[in-house]
Amino acid sequence: METQMENIPEREYLCTKQIKSSFITMRNCPGIQSESAGKASTCAGCPNQKICESGEAKLEDPKIIAGIQQRMLNVKHKVLILSGKGGVGKSTITTMIARVFAQDLAKNIAVMDVDICGPSTPRIMGVEGETVHQSGSGWSPVYIGENLSLMSVGLLLGSPDDAVIWRGPKKNGLIKQFLTEVDWGSLDYLFMDTPPGTSDEHLSIAQYMIPCQLTGAIIVTSPQEISLLDVRKEINFCRKVNIPIIGIVENMSWFVCPKCTKESIIFPASTGGARQMASEFHLPFLGQIPLDHRLAQSCDEGNDFFEAYSDSATATAFIDLGKAIDAEIRKL
Repeated sequence: METQMENIPEREYLCTKQIKSSFITMRNCPGIQSESAGKASTCAGCPNQKICESGEAKLEDPKIIAGIQQRMLNVKHKVLILSGKGGVGKSTITTMIARVFAQDLAKNIAVMDVDICGPSTPRIMGVEGETVHQSGSGWSPVYIGENLSLMSVGLLLGSPDDAVIWRGPKKNGLIKQFLTEVDWGSLDYLFMDTPPGTSDEHLSIAQYMIPCQLTGAIIVTSPQEISLLDVRKEINFCRKVNIPIIGIVENMSWFVCPKCTKESIIFPASTGGARQMASEFHLPFLGQIPLDHRLAQSCDEGNDFFEAYSDSATATAFIDLGKAIDAEIRKL
């Protein structure tokens, strides 16, 4: 590294060294919940070292945590849908799983969209343009069916094309509102759709939901290594912040031509795909979902895929996925 920087001006060289040093510190960070927070050798030079060492970084207003716990008392299973990679179909998987579980009319299901800058669940679930109402008990989620509801920032925007340009604290504030002010009622499952990565939204939801007996996370990936690279980071994030992992789903595993019915692999699993990754991390492999143009069209149009294509291989794959998720949750 030093040899490569010989011809770099001194100011740029020092800046690059500082960035490299900061990255190494972050990569080996013990985490704010660790007993060694602010005290480990890797904390030296971190600008937040004193805050972590004092324990201030762990603190959250007890009233907020208590308020969230009160709201979550009647929510039996609280499930995160995560992936380190964007574009793998987290929102599609979230909404389809919710619809599968909602087929049992004895169960109450809700979706909370935490993808604040890219809220697509209102469109997928056919409620784009619907209004969130407020009552004495809080915000009322929008109902897709008698036992399936949704809350998303997309329902609070003036237009679907409005950009949400927020920094971390404001995102954190909205997540608090969703957890403390939405009248979820009594739920069997609350599925939480998240953005890609391991950043503000993920840290906030982990901080608020872990004290509320978070059931766990479903990790979504596509088969190719370029996706798995980032998903491995998400798995390590979950383990670092103590989020139980329910299992891994592989989306867009294969494609069947609607005309010739020939099966094609669009995203080759050059390193074994999600199944191999699940084996390496000793995690349950929950199943594979095919790439289906009819599913994409249903999501774009906000239609219920299961009503239109109940006998399709894709619908069967989602139903099998729901059974696998239910079985793994029962083991936790």
